Amino acid sequence: MKPTDVNDPEYYHKVVDCQYACPAHTPVPEYIRLIAARRYTDAYMLNWESNVFPGVLGRTCDRPCEPACRRSRIEQQPVAICRLKRVAADHKGDISERLPPLPNKKNGKRIALVGAGPASLTVARDLLPLGYSIDLFDEQAAGGGFMRSQIPAFRLPEEVLNEEVDIILDMGVVTHFKHYVSSLKTLLDDDYDAVFVGSGAPLGRDLDISGRAEAAANVHIGINWLASVAFGHVESIGSRVLVLGGGNTAMDCCRTARRLGGDDVRVVVRSPFEEMKASPWEKEDAQREHIPIYDNHVPRAFLVEKGRLVGMRFDKVKAVYEDGKRELISTGEPPVDMACDDVLVAIGQLNAFPWIERDSGVEFDHWQLPVVDAQTFQSSHPKVFFGGDAAFGPENVITAVAHGHQAAISIDLFCRGEDLSHRPPPGSNLVSQKMGIHEWSYDSRVEDDARYPVPQAELAETLGDRRLEVELGFDAATAFHEAQRCLNCDVQTVFTENLCIECDACIDICPTDCLSFVVNDVEESELRQRLRLSANNTEQDLYVSQELRTGRAMIKDENVCLHCGLCAERCPTAAWDMQQFFYHVTKAGQGV
Repeated sequence: MKPTDVNDPEYYHKVVDCQYACPAHTPVPEYIRLIAARRYTDAYMLNWESNVFPGVLGRTCDRPCEPACRRSRIEQQPVAICRLKRVAADHKGDISERLPPLPNKKNGKRIALVGAGPASLTVARDLLPLGYSIDLFDEQAAGGGFMRSQIPAFRLPEEVLNEEVDIILDMGVVTHFKHYVSSLKTLLDDDYDAVFVGSGAPLGRDLDISGRAEAAANVHIGINWLASVAFGHVESIGSRVLVLGGGNTAMDCCRTARRLGGDDVRVVVRSPFEEMKASPWEKEDAQREHIPIYDNHVPRAFLVEKGRLVGMRFDKVKAVYEDGKRELISTGEPPVDMACDDVLVAIGQLNAFPWIERDSGVEFDHWQLPVVDAQTFQSSHPKVFFGGDAAFGPENVITAVAHGHQAAISIDLFCRGEDLSHRPPPGSNLVSQKMGIHEWSYDSRVEDDARYPVPQAELAETLGDRRLEVELGFDAATAFHEAQRCLNCDVQTVFTENLCIECDACIDICPTDCLSFVVNDVEESELRQRLRLSANNTEQDLYVSQELRTGRAMIKDENVCLHCGLCAERCPTAAWDMQQFFYHVTKAGQGV
């Protein structure tokens, strides 16, 4: 294998598994250390720079960082990264003096944002400090997009959302709320230099089966129903409720239905329980509220008597797998009938752009999604950019934020007449953490430490008030202990070949046997088998040194390294050093 190019910032970035997995690449270990030091405002602003909505995401994020957490390789549960983000938001001080300064004079460029969701708000946040004039259009009465209309208040209190949305709007966004954009051509004719479309995926999928038309009065599309609840248009539901679907929207629907009068609320999903799209903790929250989940049930008909919905009929199925594909096969058992008063359909969402004329210069594919460059987020019309769910279909808040950052870079480059493919490089550095011969500036101990549960309000109280937040968040003491579970994966093991005397002291002390000194004269697949322990996880890189004096090379399996620093502490020549790696994605206007 070729020696590892450690000068490439993406190498060490990939080793920080949590940050690498985050679509917005939030520097997770750094903000966790700040929380442990009770520097909550610093931790919040570090989050705000990359993920824009720390208070919102600390409650609602899909947490792609947590399955990647290295702590889960020691014990079952990763660090509560998401809920620690909330700690920073809940305990921060005044941030007004820390917000980016706004120029006294605008740069003469006007940008229109369609939709006031997380992607559009991120674009505004990044472009306003550069002097752009921003007009924001949304048919709702306030900003936030689906964060406001589809995330229930018992998960995301309105005051938390308002605070973080208003931080951006107060930077100088010209808002046009209760304004539905009905024509892209009209918008382009208004001399905007660029248009960003962050209008989400506004249509919920329906179910075309027997009895649908007759039962229409009591069959509700999940996302529309959640929006009606959020804006106070719906305040009750029938006693018996069936929720169709296995995603997070279905979990929000069933839990909301419980709070609006549903005594017998059931979730019915086609797939096996383990394959539901809902996050594991979302399913756990629903079950904690005594909501059963019936898996492997395919809806066949709405049952109507005397013009009113009385139930649904389902076919029991089993999942059969062949060549990696799943097929749901009927078990041959009799159909299952479930009585109900109302049905909430939460089986997916669709994009819809009736306001974009098909001769406007924006091309659409056969799925009726806009043709969008995955790097620049530019459409086939050079002035029109897309992001969030509007770009590639339904995702989540943190992905929408990541899209917004990259679209803002593209809009800035486009308005300055530069090549959109020349993306600004990320910022990164490495700083040694050694304070003395046996002293380090970070906690390097690796201990068994179970994840701390997040306290919740009493069930009887939360089920009686749809606005009462269920999760109470960590207090300062518990947050400190949970933060201590972080293994500081951004403190990298850095190896200097010309200092190594190949004494093997690091080999002897390594607790995970991730280090090997072997001859590097074979392909990677064979080299992985030569190590002290076979390195079978090919998704994680090998750290390969230059050839040493004996003809061997140092090989480190990044998959099992715990960044404990024992190799650096034991090394008699300081060939090993622990260096903190800081990586941040450059925003619009920086690095170009």
